[in-house]
Amino acid sequence: MSGETNTDASGVLADYRVIDLTDERGHLAGAIWAQMGADVIAVEPPEGSSARRLAPFAGDIEGSERSLHHWAYNRGKRSAVLDLGTPEGVEHAKALIAGADVVFESFDPGEAEALGLGREVLAELNPALIHVSITPFGSDGPKANWAVSDLALQASAVNMAVTGDKDRAPLRAGGTLPQAMHNAASEAAGAALIALWERQTRSGLGQHIDMSAQQSMSQASMSSTLNTSLNATVTQRIAGGASLQGIDIQLMWACADGHASVTFLFGPGFRAFTQNLMDWVHEEGFCDEATRDKDWVEYAMMLLDGREPVSEYERLKQILTEFFATKTKAELLDAAMSRRLLITPVSTTGEVVDSEQLATRGYWEDVDHSDVVSDAGAGSFDPAAVRYPGAFAKFTESPLVNLGRAPTLGEHTADVLAELDAGERLPAVPASIAPMAHTSPPLEGVKVLDFMWAMAGPAASRVLADYGAEIIRVESANKLDAVRSIQPFHDDVGDPDGSGLFSNLNAGKRGLALDMSKPEALEVIWDLIDWADVILESFSPKAMTGWGMGWEQVRERRPDVVMASSCLMGQTGPLAMLAGFGTMAAAISGFFYPVGWPDRAPSGPFTAYTDYTSPRWLVAAVMGALEHKRQTGRGQYVDLSQSEAALHLMAPALLERTTNGRVWESAGNRDLVLAPQGAYQTAAGSSPGEDHDDNWIAISCVDDGQWAALAGALGRDDLVSLSSAERHSRHDELDEIISAWTRGRDGYELMAELQEAGVAAHIVQNSPEFTVDPQIIHRQHLIEVPHAKQGTTTVENTRFVLSRTPASVTYGGPTLGEHTFEVLTETLAYDGDRIAELAVAELLE
Repeated sequence: MSGETNTDASGVLADYRVIDLTDERGHLAGAIWAQMGADVIAVEPPEGSSARRLAPFAGDIEGSERSLHHWAYNRGKRSAVLDLGTPEGVEHAKALIAGADVVFESFDPGEAEALGLGREVLAELNPALIHVSITPFGSDGPKANWAVSDLALQASAVNMAVTGDKDRAPLRAGGTLPQAMHNAASEAAGAALIALWERQTRSGLGQHIDMSAQQSMSQASMSSTLNTSLNATVTQRIAGGASLQGIDIQLMWACADGHASVTFLFGPGFRAFTQNLMDWVHEEGFCDEATRDKDWVEYAMMLLDGREPVSEYERLKQILTEFFATKTKAELLDAAMSRRLLITPVSTTGEVVDSEQLATRGYWEDVDHSDVVSDAGAGSFDPAAVRYPGAFAKFTESPLVNLGRAPTLGEHTADVLAELDAGERLPAVPASIAPMAHTSPPLEGVKVLDFMWAMAGPAASRVLADYGAEIIRVESANKLDAVRSIQPFHDDVGDPDGSGLFSNLNAGKRGLALDMSKPEALEVIWDLIDWADVILESFSPKAMTGWGMGWEQVRERRPDVVMASSCLMGQTGPLAMLAGFGTMAAAISGFFYPVGWPDRAPSGPFTAYTDYTSPRWLVAAVMGALEHKRQTGRGQYVDLSQSEAALHLMAPALLERTTNGRVWESAGNRDLVLAPQGAYQTAAGSSPGEDHDDNWIAISCVDDGQWAALAGALGRDDLVSLSSAERHSRHDELDEIISAWTRGRDGYELMAELQEAGVAAHIVQNSPEFTVDPQIIHRQHLIEVPHAKQGTTTVENTRFVLSRTPASVTYGGPTLGEHTFEVLTETLAYDGDRIAELAVAELLE
């Protein structure tokens, strides 16, 4: 990449030490910090982290040094064995924590206190400590200590309710690969960097961060959490799409050799792409001119208000079904590039590993395991070169570190204890910072110029806004943000200023509307660049360069600015110019294929999955670049591919391909470890204000004890002694028994009964249930804020809580151009004559 100079090979976080007390529920957070250069010490019990016992295993040989889950998320860490059940182990842990900068832990609420490592103890021991608790439901609240599984968590977070085939049970994202705690852990990594920035620039003090996986995973619902609050129709699931106001929106089609994600949508943000597709369909004789030339700007509104019958939309879908059946995945991807279409193939993990785009960008890292895996066992992989997902972003000044293999159990215990004996290590707080318990927002004073649009970019900058950054969002009516035309709308009225999704993603930002098609507008943008500390953009590559505002031009004028680009596939490579949305990135990155039923086509996670996951990585990237600027005074450029960042969430599946040669397949709601597990139908009418048959409860047996409790509740004492292997082999039989039992039961009552028995269970919540969820209410996740047009609107609150410097969500997303005059007069100090000139030139919208 151009501009790669003065790089810091040791990583921007090389001065910091992290104590990682997590297991598989949080180890991704430490992995992100390790990739950024931190010294991460994984503290494990004598028997090793439970992550070491998770399938699949390299070479299909079970063992603590062969778990692909452990390999995926512990590279570059040091392993120290401490028995926290003994006074000596706790004292050693305290000594480590006293000199640490960050602690990540995933203890159940109350567990750390019982060990003598509670929040107050750690804060007194090390006032500079950033202490991050990653838990399923948060550290407090009525569900904080509930029995839980990945399936139950996703059931609680709305995304599961809208995922899967509408005539079958709802499905979790990730298939057999857990996702909820990984989403929380990746978000926790960025949250810790926000707290670090506050400590290093203002207070010199640490604080506690409370990370809720339920709240984090709810981002994967595309703001369907808000429908009930906004008096909008509740989103219903449909495989490969969504059902909105009774209209089945199809976003995936079968093709000649598999399936493809096709964004066949309408409105100003989609019109050009849909027209390009229909031009091609017409060229090949699959539709007439009238069909080709429908009003694709108004088409969605026409469907909703009855001007276009739904039967006509169904005819269009049938035309596309017949058309796509004649094309291969490769042909469709080629056409997407040449014809500018919103199409990507639904890739398997095998196709992801073989991706030319990823190879061209040098994404993969080959890691030597030969010193601990002497043979490949039943597999055919080379232990000296195990292929892993690589850097989650490309940094010009502080590139991420190429990490070695995961440590063996206790590999560094002697070294770590020797360091303790050698002398006290102090947290790396700047000597110039006098400790003072400030309570002002941690990012106050950070100025962000935001060119982000759609979902992934705005969701990241929304986090920065929550924690005090001043954000000016630049829009243009000539290219209206596509999200302004996406549900949920207030009262189901399709108003660009009434989209709850847009307002949720852009809460707390100021909106400036400029006609960017006119050269004079660029003068205003350059003035804003001079103002900004951070520039964020998610246009296709070359767009900013085409305006004369690419990184090279910006760096020449502002060498101290941080600039980050976020797009589907990154700024380079053969697919760099692929335009599109998170549905397409999720499909081509392998997330769609394993979500579904073995006897049906893939359903994929709900729509734009990488749009929900990649913002966490972008927050971490921006905060890392700001930390580098704090250390050196230099800005830099960050190239973040949504696909490359998201692939870390399916790293074990990719390792399964590179080591064992297998593609990760769909299995409904089954699990590789837990059995039985599934979503089972409950009695109609158990949803608040609802009277339909789409009521489900997610049930998982996490261990033998939970199975015994469930079997007892079922009245099947004859099944209590079934081993895990037997439960897996008899899963179909057990599903029938459980389904017959749940079908006549009220979901809420059943959930309470199973939780009382210690079984991981949760009703599958859509917006109505989520809105009244006592845990969501306790955590104040849905909040009412001012809005320029609606008066007030509901948005989601922050998904993590900083104890001393909490978030503040001040108002909903801006109406188009809402703050234009304010920005011009107050931020840029333009006088009346200058503003008049802009108005005469018709730049202001």
